[in-house]
Amino acid sequence: MIKTSKIRAIYKAIAEADAVVITAGAGMGVDSGLPDFRGNKGFWRHFPELEKLGVGFTEIATPHWFYERPELAWAFYGSRLQQYSKVKPHAGFDMLLDYVKSKNNNYFVITSNVDGHFQKAGFDPNKVYEVHGSLTHFQCADRWCGYGIWRADYSTVRLAKGEFRAEQYPRCGRCGGIARPNVLMFDDDQWIGSRSDKQESRFIEWRKHTIAAKQKVIIIEIGAGVDVNTIRWIGENLHTLFPWDTTFIRINPKQSKVPTWPTGAYGVKKTGLEGIRKILEAYKGGDL
Repeated sequence: MIKTSKIRAIYKAIAEADAVVITAGAGMGVDSGLPDFRGNKGFWRHFPELEKLGVGFTEIATPHWFYERPELAWAFYGSRLQQYSKVKPHAGFDMLLDYVKSKNNNYFVITSNVDGHFQKAGFDPNKVYEVHGSLTHFQCADRWCGYGIWRADYSTVRLAKGEFRAEQYPRCGRCGGIARPNVLMFDDDQWIGSRSDKQESRFIEWRKHTIAAKQKVIIIEIGAGVDVNTIRWIGENLHTLFPWDTTFIRINPKQSKVPTWPTGAYGVKKTGLEGIRKILEAYKGGDL
């Protein structure tokens, strides 16, 4: 049970906020049935074929596979494309969308997830910043080709039946070389970040306006891990950048501890969906 004072503080912040920042990591997708790939044991549970090869997540999620074994690289990313396209975003997305609508749609989403589920759930694509890119877009495996980024066509990826192998995968429309997802991978010097850069620029403009208007901001972080801590760092940093009545809420089932400075930071030790439901029930007068 959370202390009454904490419940009241969270309720007050949610009720009085003028602007909302939602930051989301891999834990946001778990309640939709998506894996978070924490550790090779969990990763191999979803991809046993890669366990046989002794290839972990940080090895397969690197760009060199698209040159050395594209059929294996696209087996991994193609299966994820298929899974993400079929899965429906969980109810927490709808709850958050209803909440930001109650704030005159004055919000921005920052996520490290590459599944495109915020847009799929109805969030404005112009108010989403995907820091690691998205599987919904492709690029040439050779960034210097100059063809740029294009919308993913799932029909260009065909997985072999009964094998962990792609028998068909997309090609670049300019050079004819192998295409890849427009996702930032490990040890990646080929990622084209222009799409994400534009999203970031829109967020920076929104943030400037919010600060200039001296609006009360609430930052809701959901499912951000510590192994790849991009989202945790962004949320904590933003908490220091918004100087007026900013509240930071971290929802995480295991790592919910928050910094002691600035004040106004609260940890909610719950899963993404459960935590969203609980804080918005508090907003409606419920109990955490």
